[in-house]
Amino acid sequence: MEDWTEKYRPKTLRDIIGNDHAISTVGTWSEEWNQGEIPEKRATILSGKPGIGKTSSALALAHDLGWTVLELNASDARNETSIKQVATAGAINETFDDAGRFIPSHKGGRKLIILDEADNIYEKIEKSEVENNLGDKGGKKAIIDTIRITKQPIILIVNDYYDLTKGGGEPLKQLCTVIQFYDIGPNHIVELLKRICREENITADIRVLKTIADRSKGDVRSAVNDLQSLCLNRKQISIEDVDVLGYRDREILIFDALREMFKTKNLQNSRECMRDIDVQPEMLLLWISENLPREYLDIEDLVKGYDAVSKADMFFNRVNKRRSYELWSYACDLMSGGVSVAKTHSYGNTQYAFPSWIKEMKSNQPARMVRDSVVKKISKLNHTSEQKTREAILSQFQSLFRNDSRFACRMIKTLDFSESEAKYLLGKKYLHKMKDILQCAEKTDEKQGEIDIRPVLKKKTEEEKKESNDPKQPSIFDF
Repeated sequence: MEDWTEKYRPKTLRDIIGNDHAISTVGTWSEEWNQGEIPEKRATILSGKPGIGKTSSALALAHDLGWTVLELNASDARNETSIKQVATAGAINETFDDAGRFIPSHKGGRKLIILDEADNIYEKIEKSEVENNLGDKGGKKAIIDTIRITKQPIILIVNDYYDLTKGGGEPLKQLCTVIQFYDIGPNHIVELLKRICREENITADIRVLKTIADRSKGDVRSAVNDLQSLCLNRKQISIEDVDVLGYRDREILIFDALREMFKTKNLQNSRECMRDIDVQPEMLLLWISENLPREYLDIEDLVKGYDAVSKADMFFNRVNKRRSYELWSYACDLMSGGVSVAKTHSYGNTQYAFPSWIKEMKSNQPARMVRDSVVKKISKLNHTSEQKTREAILSQFQSLFRNDSRFACRMIKTLDFSESEAKYLLGKKYLHKMKDILQCAEKTDEKQGEIDIRPVLKKKTEEEKKESNDPKQPSIFDF
């Protein structure tokens, strides 16, 4: 399925929802460039929380003005050398359009240089002084030097303006126009979600859309991701479906954290981004396991990634069963850093999904409740544990119930099975017997007392073994 955040990304500034003043300021700054002159402020900084339209505004601006885009994002190497090779070279040279035609600046030919997550690259080098191709050494100075000599518009996109300008970044305060983006109002988000539902032919309870908008805390990208998660393999969603999303901390989105973990090869960064999420580690392991094959397309990377996931799962199991809490940190490190360093390739954009196991458990909950009720009654009658009943007795009991009407009548009366429990034991294939069995159970003598079904099951098992030697005789499991 195509990523809806990209599919419904605004194409023009008119489509950007909310932040009207910020959009107007961006337009005013761009008009100075569009008039063929180099303005006093050659770069602008778009600042604000993730998912509120900063990157979309920059791309929409380029689309509206016909500018080509040169973008450096978090997955690119952004050290001093790479910035000079890509951004600085693009900033001082003229541009070509998409068809390869040369268009000089005085005739409107512009390229927009976008540096996404510009605040994060400096923060990482302070925490881990790694000096290699993927490091960010000297990146801040290279950007400042590029802005001073640029002949093309530059946009820096940041989540924390003060993080960008601290240390050696003070000159950016004088060199750039700062435009603040704010959280998007829930009403704007609801209207966007309604439009997406219409486009996707999805019927959604308006309460679902309002709940998603409220939980997103002004983050449009998060709201769209949540809607797509709910709509996976379905065309109608109700208010009950929202429960599967759960409440989670929007300060660091789980999709962004997954993207950071899967894209980076830095062990420390991976561990930190996973720790900042307000999600139980066992739940987070389900997210990683679900999306690992979506991200790691190389079979060798996938095998190594799942090896780390399986070891983390084993440690979590030991923590829960043996109270070995000292293994907790090992499990967390394996599922984050272990998965990050398992890859040998770099991958492009990936569509992440909500864990299917949780959705299946949610949809199967009524059936499991009926099954557990049946198991409890059989266990009490047989004086066996519920686990043994589930694993060794239930399937044989169901076979007898389906193929022996007298046995079914007696069990309904003895164990006081409800209609839903009787339907579960019969299964869809034998539901046509339901009416006759219930009528038979009503006529059964209520004073026959309890019976022990273990000899019956043992006899049935012996018959199956005998019949299995004769290929002409079917097994009870063939019915």
